[in-house]
Parts: sequence; structure tokens; C-alpha cells
Amino acid sequence: MARSVLSTATSLRLRLGDVAVDLIESHVLLPDGTVVLAVDAMSRAGGLLVAVRGRPGAVRLDVTQLIPVAVRSRVRARVRVLGTARRFDPASLESCDGDTLLSLLDLPPVALWVIEPVELGLTRDGGETTVDISAYRAARPDPLAADEAVHLQRLAQQHSDVLDQLATLVDPALTTGTARVVPIALDADGIVLRTEAPDRHTDLRLPFARRVTAGAGLADELRALLAEAARHGIPGCARPR
Repeated sequence: MARSVLSTATSLRLRLGDVAVDLIESHVLLPDGTVVLAVDAMSRAGGLLVAVRGRPGAVRLDVTQLIPVAVRSRVRARVRVLGTARRFDPASLESCDGDTLLSLLDLPPVALWVIEPVELGLTRDGGETTVDISAYRAARPDPLAADEAVHLQRLAQQHSDVLDQLATLVDPALTTGTARVVPIALDADGIVLRTEAPDRHTDLRLPFARRVTAGAGLADELRALLAEAARHGIPGCARPR
């Protein structure tokens, strides 16, 4: 999940000792998980990066991932990265795919730095776990991560009938008296619905029968869930997350 959070975030907080600066649309994730930052060399942060370059763990990056629809308690996950700052080496472009190259070209025209992660923490559901760096580097973002917000917003705003049908797969005890049902997460393995009442909410996951690898696969799996709802018309196996 950490790779998905870092790859889709539009902003992050760069911490260098007691100095913190928010960078907006100023980072890119390379295929091996290294973070590229665009930082003005004449800024205080730029000067501090020069001072700490090569020092293991001297740079901290904080990223907060929000649920991309309007609900309460929108923070989904936080990622904390301790890393080593180095000057960006143009030779690394040879290992980048076309999408990464285009993303690098879209960065602000200032000095580029790479942050090589040495320690990584992921906070979600109220607890923090340490992510193995080798596993992080070997992982890839979820196939739906880049377009998740678009899919969720479309479901929430244009397809209330679909949500009503999906809600029949949820235990009625959890939806009785609920003001609304909102889709709050979507990944290659399933969709998460939130039943939201005035004084509480519950998140429930509806798993796909098969892992989605492309947009067309997503449509197939959503149709399969709707078909299940139509066949049974009774609560399915969704459980609180």
C-alpha cells in the first residue's frame, strides 16, 4: 500500500531537522521506489539538502492519503519515509518507463534530488507498521490507484442505483437507520463501502472474485457483484474492515 500512497500523492511534507516545507506536485516515484524531489536550490530547504546529502536517514518525508470523496474521517493512511538525499543522476532515466519520464518532465524546473528510503512506516486503522524496504522496492502500486478517485466519485455522484444494489450485500443490521452508503476505497481486490449515520459509520469490504488488472476487469467485477445482489437479494458476506 505504501507504494500506492506515494505514487498517487499530489503533495508531501519534507522535514530536514527542525525545518518542514510542504511540496505540492513536486515529487515523482521511480520504478525502484526512490523518491525524486524538485526543490529550489536557493530556498532554505534546498540549502539543507546540500548540507545533509549522503547522510543516511537525514531526510524525512510525510505523506497523508485522504479518502477522495466527501465523508467524515477522511484520513485513510499516512506514510513516513526516512531517507538519504543525493543529487539526481540523469543516468537513472535509462531505467524509467515512459510514464515516469513524462512525470519527471512535469516537475517544476528546479534542482532535482533523489531520496533513497532507509526506513518506512505505514499508519492505518489506528496502528503503525514498519515496511520492509526490500518488499517496498519490489512492490508496485495497485493497478487502480491512479484512477481510484475518478471511479469512486463517478459511483458516488452518478450511479446511486448501483450503490443501492451493492448495499444489499451488506448485513442489514449495519445499514438500518443509515443515512447513506458511500464508496470510499477501490483496489484490485475489492471495493469498500461506508455506511454513514449521523452518529457513527462502518466500513465494509466487498471482495472481487478475481483480482483486477485493468479498467475492463473492474467493470466485469462490479457486474459480478451486482449479479450476486440480484440473485440473492439478501445479505452477503461483507464484514467490517
